[in-house]
Amino acid sequence: MDKAFKTHSTAVEDRFKRSTVGLVSAKDFKKKRELAEQAVLNEKRIRERALQKIKKKRKKAREKALASLSFDVGDGGEEEDEGDESPSPAPKKKKKKEKNALKTKTKKSIKCPFVDTSFLPDRAREEEELRMREELKQEWKQKQEIMKKEQIEVTYSYWDGTGHRRNITVPKGLTIVKFLERCRRDLSDEFHELRGVSPENLIYVKEDVIIPHTYTFYDLIVSRARGKSGPLFHFDVHDDVRLVQDTRIEKDESHAGKIVTRAYYERNRHIFPVNRWEVYDPNKKYEKYTIK
Repeated sequence: MDKAFKTHSTAVEDRFKRSTVGLVSAKDFKKKRELAEQAVLNEKRIRERALQKIKKKRKKAREKALASLSFDVGDGGEEEDEGDESPSPAPKKKKKKEKNALKTKTKKSIKCPFVDTSFLPDRAREEEELRMREELKQEWKQKQEIMKKEQIEVTYSYWDGTGHRRNITVPKGLTIVKFLERCRRDLSDEFHELRGVSPENLIYVKEDVIIPHTYTFYDLIVSRARGKSGPLFHFDVHDDVRLVQDTRIEKDESHAGKIVTRAYYERNRHIFPVNRWEVYDPNKKYEKYTIK
């Protein structure tokens, strides 16, 4: 820090002393004196030029910063007006409004319209997306309710050792237990043993699988469920592939679902075809039908 505040003569003397250590002739003494003065002058000029460059850079940076922050194009005129003796308040308010308007306009123009900002959080956009999702959800629910109310004809067979085929029309959204109750009512006039049987004691068997009571026809149709001997999502009847077709080839054909009492199932579960029946498992895949 001390060297930065030394005078010109002190700097010359210090340089001259360092260069004249020991015995020196008068000629060399003068020459070294001149060289020391010249070196100090050169250093001074270099330092001044460097300081000027730094000042210019700082000035440009300051002007650039002011240009990006200040939007008042009439600063000079305002300063001149300040020197007047009686400046009116009305023009000042007008200039302030113009300044604010220009500032707002310039701020908007700074944003680049070509930059993709979709990844940035946007509350309005998120609310719009949530609203659209809710609308789609409600629309999907309404469609499902309409589908559940559609009527389908189901062919079933009351099985007591022999088949007694019947048809019934029910909505797709009907559960299996309610379907069994409707079938029991239709059959009770002809089969008196069903009059005292509750629907919980009836079993609905389709394609060699026992359908749980909580399932609906809609569930089986939408999931395109499959059984051991055919699809569970078709409820009309085709010819039995075990009688008229090659059993090794998988066909999209269905058989009449069987309705049996739980007592009949317990008595004959070791006899064909009851010994093939198993409870429906949606996670189990039947890649090929196993018809025997």
